[in-house]
Amino acid sequence: MASTSPADADKAGEAKRRIAGVSISTESLHRAGLGSVMSRSERRFDANKLPADMLRVYGALEEKYGEEYALLFVFTMRTAIEMHRAWHMTLLTSKILQRIKDTYGLRMTWNLGVIRLIFRVDDGGFELHRKVPYDYDSEFQDLHMKIASALCDGHITIHEALNFQTEVKDHVHTARCGVFLRDFPGRLIVYPGLAATCAVIFFSGSWRDAGIAALCGLATGLLEWFLCWIGGEAKVLIDIGCGTITGIIGGLFYRFGGESSCLSSIFLGTLYWYFYGTAFVLGLLEIIAGELETGVTRFMAVSIKTFVLCLGASVGLLLTSPSPADIWSEQSENCGSIDLGAQWWRIPLYLACSVFALAQYRFPVVSYWRGLTVQLVAYEVQYQVFEFFKRRSSSEALEDNIDTMASNILGAAAAVVTACLLSRLIDVIQQKYYAQLLQRGKHRDDSASRVDDVLYAIVAAETKFSAKLNLGRKAEVEKIELEKKLRRETAEIRDPGNPRTKIELSKKEEDLLIDTIITAESINVWAMLMPAVYQLVPGSMIAKLWFNSIFPPPLITKDIPIEGTNFTYHTYELDSNQDDVFSNLMVISCSLALGLIVGFAFVQLFQRFYNAVAFWESDERKEARNDERAKLQGMYAATKDVMDDPETDGDEVEYPPGEKGFNDEEGVEN
Repeated sequence: MASTSPADADKAGEAKRRIAGVSISTESLHRAGLGSVMSRSERRFDANKLPADMLRVYGALEEKYGEEYALLFVFTMRTAIEMHRAWHMTLLTSKILQRIKDTYGLRMTWNLGVIRLIFRVDDGGFELHRKVPYDYDSEFQDLHMKIASALCDGHITIHEALNFQTEVKDHVHTARCGVFLRDFPGRLIVYPGLAATCAVIFFSGSWRDAGIAALCGLATGLLEWFLCWIGGEAKVLIDIGCGTITGIIGGLFYRFGGESSCLSSIFLGTLYWYFYGTAFVLGLLEIIAGELETGVTRFMAVSIKTFVLCLGASVGLLLTSPSPADIWSEQSENCGSIDLGAQWWRIPLYLACSVFALAQYRFPVVSYWRGLTVQLVAYEVQYQVFEFFKRRSSSEALEDNIDTMASNILGAAAAVVTACLLSRLIDVIQQKYYAQLLQRGKHRDDSASRVDDVLYAIVAAETKFSAKLNLGRKAEVEKIELEKKLRRETAEIRDPGNPRTKIELSKKEEDLLIDTIITAESINVWAMLMPAVYQLVPGSMIAKLWFNSIFPPPLITKDIPIEGTNFTYHTYELDSNQDDVFSNLMVISCSLALGLIVGFAFVQLFQRFYNAVAFWESDERKEARNDERAKLQGMYAATKDVMDDPETDGDEVEYPPGEKGFNDEEGVEN
């Protein structure tokens, strides 16, 4: 095995690990509290199942640097691909990859585009490309981040990490109800529910419009299922097909249903599923962070995708109506029949809409309460601030976008703060819970405090109850039973009079233990935040822009008297409320992006301030909090690599552990 410089994997005072010359420690349970007393089987990842090009690169790296280094490259590349497939935030994915690279000293770079991903390794000696489609998947976002964190923290081996990645993709670690909602036919339940609730809560529709939107949602879901079943080039027809069938159904109901429908609410509510409105905000975030190519491409791509959907709906309306332009102009009088502010069911309806949004995002059902909490806070802050400025503007006869800008900034910031606070609270509780499962620290029976007993009992009861309802995984209940065995046999090992020296686990019990170690990692904040951002973003605004391009709004006619005469003349002007949709889109998108930045900046500043004044906490605890704060930086700032600009004048470049710059004599010699 070739010998190279060692890489220091200890980012927070943890155990040392080395690569490229010295094998990585196989004590994956070292920090689980069981590494020295447990007999474990050797688990190996079968590299022969890799794609042909990745297998060739793996073989070359294995021959040059050893198996561990080659597998780390494979893991890093697979992490990027699967997180991108799950519609993870590109900036944050890059942050995770950078952490793996810095931890193990990988000579690897990447370019994460909107669709195409490029990976280079061994100083550009090998380059692999992937074209990966994406769809919402909060559960996989969270799991793949936890796997990477567990590996970087030394909790699991590279073989265990790769095997767990494969199991995640095969839905081994997803609850039965989650598997049902992940794909068709179970996913058909979500389409009509989201369409109906969105039509009323967001787009000024009536209950009749909600019923029509639900029918359209079911039809689009069936059509998408059929086209996906055909596969291949048929998938290209999904957007235009779903838009067309929505226009046909909506047009028929309008024509033969007394012309009493609000078509815009039906169209926008149904197509809300396909708008990918989050991409507008993410594109602007990427532009602000300096990732111009990706941000601009994403913004343009989602704009064109939305235009195709609107064009399809317009074609459907044309097929069912003799004068679609007149109908589109007339139907607006049917909108806004419900005053949501005066209805007691406004919040329950929004929560119902949020449930369907979480299902669309493949959010774990057992954790819906987390997502709903963040969504409700974000919506209510946005709604109340908007109403406040709306009342102020009306009283002062002002026409501006301050109400929209302020409500979006504060709504997005509130979502970030709530998500961070909630994730922190859950992490604290889970740390105590998983510490008992993994025998970390003092057992609850040996502690004088009853807090650990109460927390463990509550979480265990909730876990069992969720499993009974088939909302959670049965593996979580099996972990509780495993804890009893680990506790009993650990006590026997610590007893000098007992002959037991090792804990013996079956393969299934080892699987549970590895599952527990990974699940115990911190929550992915973005996976919990993204559904709330999805419901704040302006996917419908760009749709209104395109509909106004297809069906131009009528001009406003005014009669102006001629002074000194009895005559008047007509003037025609554009309707500013209809014509300024693009300006409104930019105000909404930019304000939401700024709100996310403000929220994350506030959380980081608060953590920094708390670390400075919390003299009662240990340095280790503060360092752990600094690591958590560093993860948030990837949510609104481009990842920095010391090799991005190693020859910057006046800057001292701090190279990763085990690396030397190639602009000095020592680096050249190496």
